[in-house]
Amino acid sequence: MFRFERDQKIWDIAGVEIGGQPGSRPTVMIGSIFYEGCSVVKDDRKGKFDEELAVSLLEKEEELSRSTGNPRIIDVVGSTSESLIRYIEFIAEFTDSPFLIDGATSEVRIDAAKHVDETGLSERAIYNSIGVHCKEEELETLRDTEIDSAILLCYNMKNPKVEGRIESLGMMLNKIEGAGINKPLVDPGVLDVPDPGLVSKSIYQIKEIFGLPAGCGAHNAVDQWRQRVSMNSKTNIIAATVANVFPIIMGADFILYGPIEKAEDMYTACSIADAYVAYYMKINERLSPEATDHP
Repeated sequence: MFRFERDQKIWDIAGVEIGGQPGSRPTVMIGSIFYEGCSVVKDDRKGKFDEELAVSLLEKEEELSRSTGNPRIIDVVGSTSESLIRYIEFIAEFTDSPFLIDGATSEVRIDAAKHVDETGLSERAIYNSIGVHCKEEELETLRDTEIDSAILLCYNMKNPKVEGRIESLGMMLNKIEGAGINKPLVDPGVLDVPDPGLVSKSIYQIKEIFGLPAGCGAHNAVDQWRQRVSMNSKTNIIAATVANVFPIIMGADFILYGPIEKAEDMYTACSIADAYVAYYMKINERLSPEATDHP
């Protein structure tokens, strides 16, 4: 474990602090709801869902967040503008948590971002995501709204190594100038089975070079593992747990841990990793946690 030489940026997004030196703040947990195949969804085209079950899952996650000390952000996923807007309205009414605008296409995200701005929810919203090849219309939309946070997905198709991801981030920071994104969150992008190692090192480099809050959705690697279909549920959870914990050891500030149904396992594992990191930092680096409810 280590202390970054570069001063670290810390963003406050609707009361959730994200960023800083390892061990100073607990990892922010981002679980997905209303994704394709989610247990609560009945009709994703229209945004119809089992409200009672959704409430149960959100309340359980809220209690886990409270008991571990790991803050939460909710990844709100939708395949159409109608469904994503309906899901966001529900999340905004039922919780006070920040949330990701996570649409299947740029058009869906743009429509939802405009709705969020019109309904006064911009300070709680994080646009997910802006990539190297994002459409100019997305940047124009963000420029015209009060949304000031977005995930920058810096995967580099031509050079998937750490250096390629750092190069992509530099280009993206130039791209978002003038778009009003004052609180960028960086995700090096886990797109293939062996990516968590490269991505975790990329997170370290991003924080060391830029000082920006960084994290990833390492569970995506496990989800793409073909052998996963033959695993039993316990083995599957272990694989996802290892993937999600690994970036925390390298300094990750947030983890897109996967389906909200897995919250109990993922909060437990990530909070334990946070405790180990923070204890080391306190003993060896004389850096105590700044969060009073740190795991």
